[in-house]
Amino acid sequence: MTRGEKVIAFIEEYCRIPEGEHVGKPMRLCDFQKQFILEIYDNPIGTRRAYLSIARKNGKSGLIAAMLLAHICGPEAQLNTQIVSGAMSRDQASLVHSLASKIINLDNRLASVTKIVPYNKRIIGLARNVEYRALAAEGKTAHGLSPVLAILDEVGQIRGPHSDFIDAIITSQGAHVSPLLVAISTQAPNENDLFSIWLDDARDSNDPRIVSHVYQADLEADLMDEDAWRDANPALGAFRSIDDAREQAERAIRMPSFEQTFRNLVLNQRVEMHAPFVTRSIWKQNQVEPREEVFLSSPVYVGIDLSAKNDLTAMAIVAKHDGIWHSKMLFWTPEDTLADRAKRDRAPYLNWAQDGWLKTIPGVAIDYETVAVDIADELSGYYIKGVAFDRWRFDMLKKELTDINVELPLLPFGQGFKDMTPALEFLETILLNKQLAHGFNPVLTMCMANTRIEQDAAGNRKLNKAKSTGRIDGAVALAMAVGIAAIDTKDEGDFDGFLMNAIGFKPSTSIRVN
Repeated sequence: MTRGEKVIAFIEEYCRIPEGEHVGKPMRLCDFQKQFILEIYDNPIGTRRAYLSIARKNGKSGLIAAMLLAHICGPEAQLNTQIVSGAMSRDQASLVHSLASKIINLDNRLASVTKIVPYNKRIIGLARNVEYRALAAEGKTAHGLSPVLAILDEVGQIRGPHSDFIDAIITSQGAHVSPLLVAISTQAPNENDLFSIWLDDARDSNDPRIVSHVYQADLEADLMDEDAWRDANPALGAFRSIDDAREQAERAIRMPSFEQTFRNLVLNQRVEMHAPFVTRSIWKQNQVEPREEVFLSSPVYVGIDLSAKNDLTAMAIVAKHDGIWHSKMLFWTPEDTLADRAKRDRAPYLNWAQDGWLKTIPGVAIDYETVAVDIADELSGYYIKGVAFDRWRFDMLKKELTDINVELPLLPFGQGFKDMTPALEFLETILLNKQLAHGFNPVLTMCMANTRIEQDAAGNRKLNKAKSTGRIDGAVALAMAVGIAAIDTKDEGDFDGFLMNAIGFKPSTSIRVN
């Protein structure tokens, strides 16, 4: 037999189902599992990396445990070697060790050639002195090892393109001539997450040393399409319950808030489980370029979000013409810490700065004098109906505006449910009606994709920075700008009077900045 055939034969001869309805029965691998194993071990030039991306409940953890045993005490056992499995949490790491231990305890032949050490999640293969350890990213045990095999569970949970834990495991394999790394996981939510990068590299590089099997439904698939379920769940009808898949699909239809979770975990699609305020498809439908003449000929509304002094400061400007709201954005950020924050936020700030989408200010903090001058220059010649601002830190910018003799019709705009609910409703309406021309500004697009909503029991909504996945300053500024625009266009007569009633504040007279 080939190496792959020996691994399959070992699993089906010695490994029994560790838990569930069929506990104790011999494992019978599905065709997709056999194909994955054969391509790994029968690769004529050798496999260095193997990826299996598959929806939940398709025997992922059981397959990991069985493959581990093939290396601990089966045909792939190598004398005096180490093996590790890695997971992002202690619970997930414990699960893999627990399943492997249960399989051993269900067969006396395996139990006689292994030693289980529960307290530190180790299993020893006695015949060839193979040591297996289950590692968790929460621990500090990834260093100092030299595993010939590393199996990573749920790499899709890693946010961003980098993980110190994964790097420690990968680099620890450098002492071996033919190490093997196996990653089995559902898809990561974003294109820039680590597992997405690995899968895309395998697809684009055509590296023959990488085996990559991805089972996913088409992004446009209907939630009740059973063929789409099968695309992501090759074990459907075997040990993956079709009734459960149907029940979850029906729940996703009844509860739109559950749809993203269903698409990620059941359809194995690369989507956020927690939906952003606006979907990417709706955002793309509004990517018409704004026209400068609209801002010069129509009343404009401005929103300013200062954020922290070492992050993004954003200004949104909106104006309406022929039923379309044209918007443009300005973003400022400190220059000296830009590279570090680009890594932290997983965003190409350096490229955006080079392309003019992001203005960098020398130093490690925002210089509000520079921001004030830029605001005055940008708004020059505009008829400004209102400038919405968050009271936090705004006194510093207001002082700089006063020092350069710039007067603006300033409107304090709260970030709570009271002010944000109507603003978000209006922004949502114009987006759904394809009435926002935003030009696909990449910094604003990032902010909108990061935005998450908090809702109270009465259905009121606000932007939640704590729950969002990155910088949302542009989204906040845009929401404030359209928020005061909504108030003005709703009450076409007395804007100041309406504002007095709506937010309890009478603004300065609307002005044109010279």
